[in-house]
Amino acid sequence: MAGKERHMYPGNNTPEGFFSYYHYILGQREADKIFCIKGGPGVGKSTFMKKIGEAMLQEGYDVDFMHCSSDNNSLDGIVIRDKKIALIDGTSPHIVDPVNPGAVDSIIHLGDYWNEEGIRKNRDALISNNERIQSIFERVYNYLAAAGKMYDNLHSIYEAAINHQELYRISAKIVGDELSHRDISAKQGSIKKYFASAITPGGFVNHINTLLDGYRKVYLIHAPVGVSSERLLNLFMEGAVYRGFSAEGYYCPMKPSTKLEHLLIPDLSLAFVTSNQYHTVDDSSISAEIVPVNLEQIIRYDAVRYLENILDDSETKMRELLEMAVYCLGQAKKEHDDLEKFYIPNMDFPKIDALRMELIRRFCRR
Repeated sequence: MAGKERHMYPGNNTPEGFFSYYHYILGQREADKIFCIKGGPGVGKSTFMKKIGEAMLQEGYDVDFMHCSSDNNSLDGIVIRDKKIALIDGTSPHIVDPVNPGAVDSIIHLGDYWNEEGIRKNRDALISNNERIQSIFERVYNYLAAAGKMYDNLHSIYEAAINHQELYRISAKIVGDELSHRDISAKQGSIKKYFASAITPGGFVNHINTLLDGYRKVYLIHAPVGVSSERLLNLFMEGAVYRGFSAEGYYCPMKPSTKLEHLLIPDLSLAFVTSNQYHTVDDSSISAEIVPVNLEQIIRYDAVRYLENILDDSETKMRELLEMAVYCLGQAKKEHDDLEKFYIPNMDFPKIDALRMELIRRFCRR
């Protein structure tokens, strides 16, 4: 029987630049082994990890696939959950280096399998290509920063309009229903942080539904963009962690350090998912009990009617700025694809395949 696969993003393109939650992928104390994969573009890092992940799935092990926000079809890492083994792309922009070499971490350098002389022949073109990519990403983050300001407009207007008493009542009822019969624990649960959706060259992509397989209950939160569901989610996460349950928090790319957007409590088989126009959740594919939570119903639109034009304009401008950021990401990907062409002909892929097969055998024996 094949294992279960999940998909998420450990890093994201955000108004704050590239934002990384890589240190949450697998902790040093919980990991059996962490492999940092080094090497340039086109050396096969993503394919190397993807094929290992797929092979371990077929062997019956559960695997998390960590996607790259700058390339929809590329991976930045995998976690073989049953084995507590992670393979992580350790190259820019998410530099990952061994923390406890030998004891936990090892480096796999795919640069050991390239023809350096062949690559150096394209030295000037390669450098120019990298410079163009860097320049385009500066534009990406300028657009995203401006979109973030428009998001701030939406958030502040909705914050003034929301019925906070009703929001607290909804939050308290959910906490009471799900946690009141659970005792406070002497040992707190752990928290991991990721992204379930990302701003990518292919637009706004989410993998939310892959995270919900096997859950018994899903609170499906409907809220306009800018309306805060994080207050409810933070309250519940805190209550669960104090009771010894571990949590997975999935954050919003527009507010990557503060806006909790989705929450999973695996030990309770309980999930909270926010659905809006940028990450719509397909509830028809969710087998769990679905409990709808409609936060739009507690917005007092009459209180901010005088700001209606600003609300509409901010939403329009944010969408346009995000679309331009996506366009620029597409341009950066084209340049990156060209960059890979300097490396691919100079790689010894049969030897890399042999290394991959040897690792799969080792993982299955552990």
